[in-house]
Amino acid sequence: MSLVEIIVLNDEDARIAEANGADRLELVSAMGEGGLTPSFGTIKTVVNAVNIPVMVMVRPHSYSFVYGKQEWMAIREDIRVIRELGAAGIVFGAITEKKAIDFDMLAMVLEEAKGLDVTFHRAIDQPNALTLYQMLCQSPFKVNSVLTSGGEPTAMEGIETLQRMIKESQHSSNYPVIMPGSGLSPANIETIHQELHASEYHFGSAVRIDGDFRNPIQGDKIRRIKDLVKE
Repeated sequence: MSLVEIIVLNDEDARIAEANGADRLELVSAMGEGGLTPSFGTIKTVVNAVNIPVMVMVRPHSYSFVYGKQEWMAIREDIRVIRELGAAGIVFGAITEKKAIDFDMLAMVLEEAKGLDVTFHRAIDQPNALTLYQMLCQSPFKVNSVLTSGGEPTAMEGIETLQRMIKESQHSSNYPVIMPGSGLSPANIETIHQELHASEYHFGSAVRIDGDFRNPIQGDKIRRIKDLVKE
């Protein structure tokens, strides 16, 4: 059975998601801006509310995935607190002005995040997403998983690249797991799963009432997804 990760915004979301079968949570704030680092108080209440792993978004601003010295100071402090508050890991991604993975920043993040799981998020979804993933695999910097839509706006549109990325990920147990996300829903996950057979999937607004992050999570949608991704 594939792991199902659900985006949550607070402890109420977290409890509903866990109660209905979510395997892991991604905790974020400001979904209208694509997701930013949540407050420390929110991290603490969510981690304390559930028993399943909580991955916390580390993203200091929404206008790019390019970070400099000032952002690094905030990122480093956020990672320190996230560890202290008992989260399982972080969700992070950084690219350069030339749309390559920022390995210098990633190296610093991984050093600070030792002992935590790390997901490299959709900053990798550039036109050359497969090449970027291959470069990440061959680098000395190891992350646990890569959240990606195959370089396209949605996973359905990027399904051919996702197939190639998943095939690449199977070459070594040290390579990051590919976790398809963006646009996944109870309506399309069966078709997508038949094409990809991914070991992990990431769901956001599709598990909420009217597909809107301003509305509560609907537990029956998570249960439906869990049934559909059984091998």
